[in-house]
Amino acid sequence: MTWSEMQPLLSQGTVDTLYMVLWSAVVTVLVGLPLGVLLVLTDKGGLLQNTVVNKIVGVIVNIGRSLPFIILLIALIPFTTWVVGTFIGPTAMIVPLAVGAIPFFARLVETAVREVDHGLVEAVQSMGGSIPTIVRKVLLPQALPSLVSAVTTTVIVLIGYSAMAGAVGGEGLGSKAVTYGFQRFDNQFMLITVALLIVIVTVVQLIGDVAVRLLARRGRTAS
Repeated sequence: MTWSEMQPLLSQGTVDTLYMVLWSAVVTVLVGLPLGVLLVLTDKGGLLQNTVVNKIVGVIVNIGRSLPFIILLIALIPFTTWVVGTFIGPTAMIVPLAVGAIPFFARLVETAVREVDHGLVEAVQSMGGSIPTIVRKVLLPQALPSLVSAVTTTVIVLIGYSAMAGAVGGEGLGSKAVTYGFQRFDNQFMLITVALLIVIVTVVQLIGDVAVRLLARRGRTAS
C-alpha cells in the first residue's frame, strides 16, 4: 500500500481513536471521581462511614477491574445497543470503554484522596464545614496533582482499550491495524499504526506530567 493510500486511513483512524478516548475519558471522570470519593467517605473512620455501602461499591469496582476488557466489550453489546442504538462504530465504543475504565479510575481516585492530610479535614470540621464543603475545599484541591496523574494514566489505558475495541468494529487505529495491517499482511501499515499509538500515548503522558508538576509547584507556593 502506498503512502497516499495509507494517509486517509491513518488520519481517519487517528480521529476516531481520539474521539473515542476523549468522550470515554469524560464519562469515566464524571462517574469515577464521585465513586472514588464515596469509597473514602464511607470507609471505616470516614466522614460518612457506612460499611454496607462501602462493601457493595467496593465489590462492584473490584468485579469491574477484574474483567478482561475484550470479554467486557462483548458482554456489553446488548447494553451498548440499548444506549446508542448500535454496537459498531466509534460512538458505540464509548460505552464499553467508559464502563471498563470507571472502576480502574475510581480506585486511583480513592488512593489519591486517602493521601490528603487528615489534619486539614479535622480543621475544616472544627470550623463547622459540611461534608460537601470538605470534599470541594479540602479533599479534591489537595489531591489535585494525584488526580491529574490518575486521569493521565486512565487516558493511556483507554488508548489501549480503544485499539482492542477495533477488533470488534470499534474503528480507530486498532481497527485499521487489524483490517489493513494484519489481515492483508501489510507489515509497514501495521508498524505505522503502532508508531502513531506510541506517539499519542507519549504526548498524553507529557501533558499529564507537565500539569502535575505545575499543580505541585503551585501547591508548594500557596503553602
